[in-house]
Amino acid sequence: MFGLDKPTSRRFALGALGASAVAAVTVGASPVSAKQKTSSPAASQGGRKLRNLSAKLAKAPRRRDFTSVPFMADRKDLWDHEASAVLLGYDGGPRQAWEASEISAAWLNLMRESMNGQVFAHGNEDFLAVAAVHGSAHHSLFSQTMWDKYDLAEMAGSKSKRNDFIVGKPGATEADDRQDVNGFYGPANNNIGSLQMRGAVFVACHDSIHAIARAIASKESNSGMPADAVAADLTNNLVPGVILVPSVVAYLAELQDARFTYAKGA
Repeated sequence: MFGLDKPTSRRFALGALGASAVAAVTVGASPVSAKQKTSSPAASQGGRKLRNLSAKLAKAPRRRDFTSVPFMADRKDLWDHEASAVLLGYDGGPRQAWEASEISAAWLNLMRESMNGQVFAHGNEDFLAVAAVHGSAHHSLFSQTMWDKYDLAEMAGSKSKRNDFIVGKPGATEADDRQDVNGFYGPANNNIGSLQMRGAVFVACHDSIHAIARAIASKESNSGMPADAVAADLTNNLVPGVILVPSVVAYLAELQDARFTYAKGA
């Protein structure tokens, strides 16, 4: 384990994420401004290093105005390389990278437990948890608009028709008692939005997006729909704050090289 910083300031919060914050972008339509839909505002409270990271990530551009994207993201203009550089350059700690590939697995719960332990038990208020998401888990990173448009619930094998992975429990707030299992910090509130509010960062995978797009385009009902255009539509409708990289399995090596410890979230 690497040496750890132990800041004493309060845990920082990113801007809240909700499905309603994500605008719909259809294939061939005029793109929505990246600044309007991709970043949560920087926090005004929290550990100094984590707060600085939040501010830098909020300012880093995200590319969400595609009309077509190729099978392989082999150029920097196809992914969020500026935001990636900010993330990899984080000098706080400790930092942990969670590989998430199965949508039905307990990866969000495990991330929440890790954050609770690091912040409340070990006093590491600048602890950074990163979710490196691919496979079926990647469906959780798309807006509700995309779930409705492409029937992603069926594709992902989700029990719900809504993308419940991005929505916090109604009424739960950071002021909740940390010992309340039904509160903000408890297992009843496992979701991307709440983890982002606490500082977690979610990394999206171009390879997974294109694979999902090819599966959509292969359906008989979508005959004639180019996979590259569907992939662009999905990319344009990633939930706010996500960092798009060419390949999550490749990016895990970058995270480990930047001193993130690896954890498997299934």
